[in-house]
Amino acid sequence: MPSQSLIRCAALAALCFSSAAAAAGGISVHVADISGKPVPDAVVYLEADGGQPLPKPQKAGEISQKGLKFIPLVTVIQTGSKIYFPNNDKVRHHIYSFSSPHKFDQKLYSGTTADPQTFDKPGTVVLGCNIHDKMIAYVRIVDTPHFGKTDAAGDVVVEAPAGKYTLKAWHPDIVGGNAQEQVLRLGEGTASASFKFSLKPPSTEPDAQAY
Repeated sequence: MPSQSLIRCAALAALCFSSAAAAAGGISVHVADISGKPVPDAVVYLEADGGQPLPKPQKAGEISQKGLKFIPLVTVIQTGSKIYFPNNDKVRHHIYSFSSPHKFDQKLYSGTTADPQTFDKPGTVVLGCNIHDKMIAYVRIVDTPHFGKTDAAGDVVVEAPAGKYTLKAWHPDIVGGNAQEQVLRLGEGTASASFKFSLKPPSTEPDAQAY
């Protein structure tokens, strides 16, 4: 039978773990359009009131090319992160961006030989391919480690410690191009919020044929 001291230690450890999980907290966010339809691929992030020291980016992103498309369409990363661009098509691609946060020109290549790009300024970067005009993708670079992207149901949970934040939500098709925002204070546990976007009409161009 366990001793009383072991039981007390186990109970204390469980309490500490529970308190730490609660203190981490965060927010559950739902994004819909003005008709109430869920909006997938919306970038949602929390910016701490008064700014915050940014931790070193822990994980690089990846945008692949498959079927003459960039996958995923929308990527969100912390400022200073790298993104790899593997080419899984049978044809070569030539990736470029004219966007001011990160302009680059990645010459024709196939496979995984291309060097990663480092995105060291916040903002939005639009990617294209010089060979295949219909290929497009978006990178949202944010000055915070607290971010996520909505799923097919328009939902995402963004984890963050308790404190005062500005909650922002953005999508490449949002009318006006600017993120919507709400000022809020997070406590222990998980809060909730919602956004309604006015979106530009979808493109009527057919998808590119897969190779």
